[in-house]
Amino acid sequence: MTDDVELSEIRDFLAGEHPFDDLPGTVLDGLPGKLRVEYFRRGTRIIEVGKDNHSLYVVRSGAVELQDSLGGFMDRGEVGSTFGSYTLVNGNPATFSTVAIEDTLCLVMPKSVFEDLAAQHPSFATYFDLQRTSRMRGAVASLQMTSTGGAILKTKVTDLISRPAVTAPTTATIREAAEIMSRGKVSSLLIVDDGNLVGIVTDRDLRNRVVATGKSRSDLVTSIMTPDPVTGSDHALAFEVLMEMLARNIHHLPILSEGAPVGIITTTDLMRLEQANPVFLVGDIVKQTDVAGVAAVSGRLAAIVEHLVTQDASADDIGRIVTAVGDAVERRLVGLAEELLGPPPVPYCWVSLGSRARQEQALAADQDNAIILSNDATAEHAPYFEALAREVTAGLVECGYPLCPGEVMATNPRWRVTLSQWREEFATWITAPVPDAILRASIFFDMRPIYGEPKLFRKLQKSIVKSTPEANRFLAHLAKRACENEPPLGFFKGFVLEKAGDHKDTLDIKRGGIGAVVEIARVLALSIGSREVNTQARIRAAVAAGALSAERGDDLRDAFEFISYVRVRHQAAQVRAGRKTDNFVAPAELSTFDKRNLREAFAIVRSAQSSLAHRYPSTYIS
Repeated sequence: MTDDVELSEIRDFLAGEHPFDDLPGTVLDGLPGKLRVEYFRRGTRIIEVGKDNHSLYVVRSGAVELQDSLGGFMDRGEVGSTFGSYTLVNGNPATFSTVAIEDTLCLVMPKSVFEDLAAQHPSFATYFDLQRTSRMRGAVASLQMTSTGGAILKTKVTDLISRPAVTAPTTATIREAAEIMSRGKVSSLLIVDDGNLVGIVTDRDLRNRVVATGKSRSDLVTSIMTPDPVTGSDHALAFEVLMEMLARNIHHLPILSEGAPVGIITTTDLMRLEQANPVFLVGDIVKQTDVAGVAAVSGRLAAIVEHLVTQDASADDIGRIVTAVGDAVERRLVGLAEELLGPPPVPYCWVSLGSRARQEQALAADQDNAIILSNDATAEHAPYFEALAREVTAGLVECGYPLCPGEVMATNPRWRVTLSQWREEFATWITAPVPDAILRASIFFDMRPIYGEPKLFRKLQKSIVKSTPEANRFLAHLAKRACENEPPLGFFKGFVLEKAGDHKDTLDIKRGGIGAVVEIARVLALSIGSREVNTQARIRAAVAAGALSAERGDDLRDAFEFISYVRVRHQAAQVRAGRKTDNFVAPAELSTFDKRNLREAFAIVRSAQSSLAHRYPSTYIS
């Protein structure tokens, strides 16, 4: 029996710990009598995966460790921390274990007491809702664990930058530039103007453009630099950057952070990484001399994805890898088409659309592409680009990328027009939106340059993001579409399965899960004028701009990753079984852990849709 002194001590202890410190004094006074005290020796499993839990635990002394289903470390709880709320909120059985790592004393709250407090005190309920968010991140991490614990595809490009960027101003002479390179012991130099990167000079440039030609060392360095070099983002994966370098046959890649150079990566830096990775697939694609060769090499991609799932690669990692391989295939096919047809009569930019543009491509993807032509293009140039589009799209089909059912391809004359015509098209969508047109056009707001003159794309993108933040009617149409793709979750959190057709009794994990988050992120990005295209990056940008709370942003990103990983794991299993890949998951494939967290992820998506609908009410489009 707990005496009055001990009850008073417990009351004082709780009053000093969050979220109990937010409870009214009268509630705190009566709370200790509703709790029991339990002691756990070091090593005791207090909560176990697969078993039911009906209590909230508060650590009074000692420490506990939260572990995933494979026994991996997820979190540590010390004095004042709580655990057990996840099952109280989401139901049993437990999907995580809690182990006493020291002799531990806990205050144990029955489920009925917890539910009463959550119902009567919103701040108390909110605290444990946020704790659930951290558990969703834990679920994502758990899905990506491997039996070996090996780290593959996790290296960020910034991890390879060992020194700040070595730069020179545009006013420097060739001699001064060479001296800077010599002092810095670097093989390349970034040329900047007012902090912005404008060019790059390498050792090879000094040999070929100065020594070999007898050029004066007093000339400006800008006369020998490569202007507007290809660059990489500081958010990129090292593997992603290496694939880009292999595909473009370049050996030095400046890395930018918010437009400013922070360092430079060489192929030597990247080739120090583990050799057993997909970059060599890209290298082989670049070497192919005909479409059949590209198709034969790209056919290895499915097996590589299946292998990546057995490693600790996230869905985001795998999406970037699949995208990079697709980029290499498409880029090589455009190059082969140019070799066949001759050089283009005017500048153009071949762009990718949809999931590949967002760097989120999965195995079950068709092709979506277009061409931005220079404004110098005339009717006499049309046959060349029609033939180019026909060659590339046919090649993509041979390489395993089916034709787009909606004809969103460069073979469609509507999506093979000049920069001015593209601007007019987007202006119509933005200023005079029509529901059906917006439905078809939304994919074009996910666009990325693949081949040709990227300045054409940048000019188009600049005009788009400048006009969308104030286009409330247009954004409302996009938001309405985003909210119509409802997660496949019933009223009582049961899954809603396909009722007929080839995929009867399966879960469409793309439409109301992955697709819904993509569309939510697109609306948010366009509402703030962001140039980001990747869904995770768009969510981060929305949080940074204040268009989304940090908590909801974390929720959405975690839900997106979890749902995406379930899909890619499903596709990997189909590859192993020799079946065609798709986005329809049978409930029998899912473990209890998967089902519980998939329901939670779908609930997060539904909540975000509700918030978006409130932000853009129907009055905007009525």
